[in-house]
Amino acid sequence: MNTTVEISRWLEEDLLGSMVSWRRYLHQHPEVSFHEQETSAFVAGKLEELGLEVRRNVGGHGVLAVLRGGRPGPVVMLRADMDALPIQDEKDCEYRSLKDGAMHACGHDGHTSILLGTASYYSKIRDQVEGEIRFLFQPAEELLPGGAVQVISDGVLEGVDVIYGIHLWTPIPVGNAASLAGPIMAAADDFYIEITGKGGHGGMPQVTNDSVVAGSALVMQLQSVVSRSVDPLKPAVLTIGTIQGGSAQNVIAETCRLSGTVRTFDEDTREVMKQRVHDMTSHIAASYGTRAEINYIMGYPPVVNDTGEAARFFKEAVDVFGSEHVVESPQLMPAEDFAYYLRQRPGCFMFVGAGNPDKNAIYPHHHPKFDFDEDAMLHAVKLFIAMTDSYISEQAARF
Repeated sequence: MNTTVEISRWLEEDLLGSMVSWRRYLHQHPEVSFHEQETSAFVAGKLEELGLEVRRNVGGHGVLAVLRGGRPGPVVMLRADMDALPIQDEKDCEYRSLKDGAMHACGHDGHTSILLGTASYYSKIRDQVEGEIRFLFQPAEELLPGGAVQVISDGVLEGVDVIYGIHLWTPIPVGNAASLAGPIMAAADDFYIEITGKGGHGGMPQVTNDSVVAGSALVMQLQSVVSRSVDPLKPAVLTIGTIQGGSAQNVIAETCRLSGTVRTFDEDTREVMKQRVHDMTSHIAASYGTRAEINYIMGYPPVVNDTGEAARFFKEAVDVFGSEHVVESPQLMPAEDFAYYLRQRPGCFMFVGAGNPDKNAIYPHHHPKFDFDEDAMLHAVKLFIAMTDSYISEQAARF
């Protein structure tokens, strides 16, 4: 298979069908973060059938496949995440999850199938490939500390010139694509606070130090951090997700626990938020005669696309989707551990539209009824191919 017409027909008629089959198998057999043993074995087996060099157990359950082209050239890495979420699948379809309490509610089954499809394509034309293409199937994107950190420490980026990642995105209609130069997804940091006071009888507050009152005051005061401590031209979010204290209506609680999340797009704002949460927590607690312990966890950094590679996306995506279907993405507050790769190599993280009301692909990511239009997988493969071929062609002169 070496003509453009034959390859195009194979992509449309054969590869999409294979990807749908792979995706539905994976959807029925989800594995949550750090437990992707069977998923990893499935992926490695498919890659070995393609005749690629396959390395298993990368950074845990990761898989790395290497295709060495017939001619010298750069090293391009393509990445997909494999893990599912601890969510009960509430869809009514033939491929719903067979595992209670676990489902692919974010599209990672699609991402895995897309990368397998891309590897299938390049394995058919490997003699025409210049350089090396690495296909990285990463575990544990959904859960800190994140699989990216572990696979990077296992050496996957050694020798890599550029890296690309794709996320199927149901808020965007199928047939469309989006990305953004610079910060596109936020850093995600979490905090857990325990306030300890002096409990007692609800009718005798004068001999107590009420942890619930202190916690309530802290909730309200923390809402001023963004509005009064952060540059108003820099986006930031602080959300209190839980507050727990007390056991009875007539008892003043000894302890009150709070937890929340902070989202930012640059490291300066990130540090400001962290310091202000610490300062405000200690001061508010002290003002109510209580004390506070805070566990502030620095999570994934912001996803920052390389300017040049983002420009490549806007050029190549137009050829795949058409100019009217390629847009700049808004900055998004959800986080992604693809950020760690972009800290070490130039690259681009891209969104491929996967929403379609006609196929009931209407639910948000992480919803128990989440699904996506499977036609989006072929669009994503074509985008991976366009980005890879463009980079290799541009860099050919170096070799």
